Amino acid sequence: MSTRSQVFTTRWGMLLAMLGMAVGTGNIWRFPRIAASNGGGSFLVAWAVFLLLWSVPLLILEFGMGKATRRGTIGSFIKTIGPKFAWMGAWIAWVAVAIMFYYSVVMGWTIRFFVATLSGEIPTAVPGSFWDAFNSTPQALIFHAIAVGLGVFVVSRGVRGIEKAARFLIPSLIVLVVVLAIKALTLPGASAGLAFLFTPDFSQLGDVRIWLEALTQNAWDTGAGWGLVLSYAVYMRAREDTALNAFVIGFGNNSMSLLAGIMVLCTIFSVMPEAAGEIVGAGNEGLTFIWVPQLFSQMPGGQFFMALFFLALVFAAWSSLVAMIELASRILIDLGLTRRHAIIAVGSAGFLFGVPSALRIGIFQNQDWVWGVGLMLSGFFFAFAVIKYGVTKWREKFINTGHSDVRIGKWWDWAIRLVMVEAVVLMVWWLVQAAGDDFGSAATWTLFSPYNVGTVLIQFAVVLLVLLGLNRWLVARIAAASGGTAPASSGGDGGSG
Repeated sequence: MSTRSQVFTTRWGMLLAMLGMAVGTGNIWRFPRIAASNGGGSFLVAWAVFLLLWSVPLLILEFGMGKATRRGTIGSFIKTIGPKFAWMGAWIAWVAVAIMFYYSVVMGWTIRFFVATLSGEIPTAVPGSFWDAFNSTPQALIFHAIAVGLGVFVVSRGVRGIEKAARFLIPSLIVLVVVLAIKALTLPGASAGLAFLFTPDFSQLGDVRIWLEALTQNAWDTGAGWGLVLSYAVYMRAREDTALNAFVIGFGNNSMSLLAGIMVLCTIFSVMPEAAGEIVGAGNEGLTFIWVPQLFSQMPGGQFFMALFFLALVFAAWSSLVAMIELASRILIDLGLTRRHAIIAVGSAGFLFGVPSALRIGIFQNQDWVWGVGLMLSGFFFAFAVIKYGVTKWREKFINTGHSDVRIGKWWDWAIRLVMVEAVVLMVWWLVQAAGDDFGSAATWTLFSPYNVGTVLIQFAVVLLVLLGLNRWLVARIAAASGGTAPASSGGDGGSG
């Protein structure tokens, strides 16, 4: 079956699949923690600004590029700016796949904790004892395998299977999060959490860190610049709009983050206000897998609502993992594999390369750090491609089509240029933060420490050198698989037809 014959049957189905890609565990476990650590309402102001200056512009770009080229990230870059830049598309694909390797481990954790709520294994009397006995063990490996299997099962059904799964997972996820948010709002003292989240202190907006954290959160939790939207946009119907869909996905994703923030912060301020700082500072895993069971244990019906919380996490992780598997499969299909063989290869690699993160939490933290920073470079490459093509020309040809519901103006041209600046600033800032005062020490340059400069630069260098070396081979494979020849030039007119 050709790519063009595989399309989402309805706009609603496509939007649900896209929203499932965007809404993941980062919305539920990272957003509340980052918002609380950076001024609450003040953070929301900066976060909303960067929704429009990072997420939405890149989402529009990915929608347009995927729909126009009907190729994964490598083929899209070849058709947009020529064969010399295939390695850029390959980088974007690699970063998303590298995240997939450990994201399935996260989904495995959520499945295990959901099961533990049903069996009564959590909460335990000692905070964190269940988590400590579970992570980095063979049992975590088993649940990692289950997660990979569930993701592969959906993708193996093709785009219609992804659409059907999204029609179930995303409405269910929305209902679960809304129910949990309403429950949190009805708790005594919840108004303090609500006031903290939604009352900005405008004097804090002079703090550069709040703006950089807000930009980072947008980059990490909307899926913009990952190549995931592009991979799904390959299956858009020909008359489908791009710009309006991007706004719906961006605002829909951030609305889910807000609901998660209400759910978590109102619960903390109601149940354990004296420990709020400790809970928020516990990190993503600590907040979710150590403190959430303790929080729910102290409210009426806590076991039931805790089960809903972890089920919501399972659904959020599952829908995002499906998108990552589809992206990787799309790349292999473009390189000449059948869909069946591509999915088998991705599923097998996903399990094998996820084993280190499943068995050692330090490896998980390292990979999350390295490829989280890698997403900034992915966003840079997307913006570079469109600017090289001719940003205004690209907007008029691939966004403002005859089927567009919303016409995008010149603001987008400047926003894409700004994305390049934002990406560089974020990468430099994160690396400076990691270096601290010990830039010259040996610890800064170890390969697999969870959080340092050397591990990022070394792994980036290895991957980039490999991809540059494979550039011609990638171009030749994609040309052969598509039945044509590689483009002869790489200028602005090397664009997609």
